[in-house]
Amino acid sequence: MTKRKYAGTWTALITPFKKDGELDEDALRKLVRRQAANGITGVVPVGTTGESPTTTAQEDENIFKIVVDEARKIADGGGGHASRQAGKIMVMAGTGSNCTEEAVEYTETAKRAGVDCCLVVTPYYNKPTPKGLKLHFKAVADVGLPVIVYNIKGRTGINIDTDTLMEIAAHPMVVGVKEASGDLAQMRDVIARRAGLEKEFTVLSGDDGLTLELIKMGGDGVVSVASNLMPKEVSGMVDLALNGKFEEAAAANEGLTRLFKDIFVETNPIPVKYIASRMGLCELSYRLPMCEPSEKAAAALEETIKFYRLQFTHVSE
Repeated sequence: MTKRKYAGTWTALITPFKKDGELDEDALRKLVRRQAANGITGVVPVGTTGESPTTTAQEDENIFKIVVDEARKIADGGGGHASRQAGKIMVMAGTGSNCTEEAVEYTETAKRAGVDCCLVVTPYYNKPTPKGLKLHFKAVADVGLPVIVYNIKGRTGINIDTDTLMEIAAHPMVVGVKEASGDLAQMRDVIARRAGLEKEFTVLSGDDGLTLELIKMGGDGVVSVASNLMPKEVSGMVDLALNGKFEEAAAANEGLTRLFKDIFVETNPIPVKYIASRMGLCELSYRLPMCEPSEKAAAALEETIKFYRLQFTHVSE
């Protein structure tokens, strides 16, 4: 089975902060190395899971550079400046905004940093028309960096219907979609209609719990939150599914179902970052308006940690 270039498991990377709220560069580099060591296709820095609404443009640029630098070191066996194309892990930068000018600027910054592609969320709150969406994504794609469209109605207030997506995807630099609409019928429609694009177009799940179903329909993988915690297990399940081993994939997916549910006991990334801190992967530090989980949520997450034996058991770099 031939896999599309951007198929596989991408981790929506948390952004580790120190207790004073500043970026923890050492922890960030360790997170990238840990992902690469556990079979992940690529990482997505400065997405929603990375608390992108709270990071500055300067911080975003710094994060992109750090993650790309670490990816290059991994590709080169620990040091040097190997080509990104030869790397063991790819980088998909979160560069979206509800201001087109800002999204273009972020994408230009990510391109200069040397990322492989970018993830561009639907403009949120201002609810553009289909024409506005097409013009927005065209402006970003004109930067010349491969674009993955991020469709997530629950956070943006607007759904990109399949007709509009296909028009957006006609741009040669629009190479895929992260589908987090939660609508399996729409996902099936996108997968069926991409054949008419006459180019490679990757369809990734934006919901860990729907990944297996998406791949069964012909999809290509996931941008995962859960893989921050269990990268080997999540990527293993996806690899089984992409290779048509659906019974084995279903068994692996069943084992992860509780995790997929529990990390959304409160708003993402509160739960995943809490567990990551208990695993020693980062400090328990958020930027407002994200904050530590409630006592009830923390107690539930402690049970998740016990169930999966996560405390300091998956910390290898």
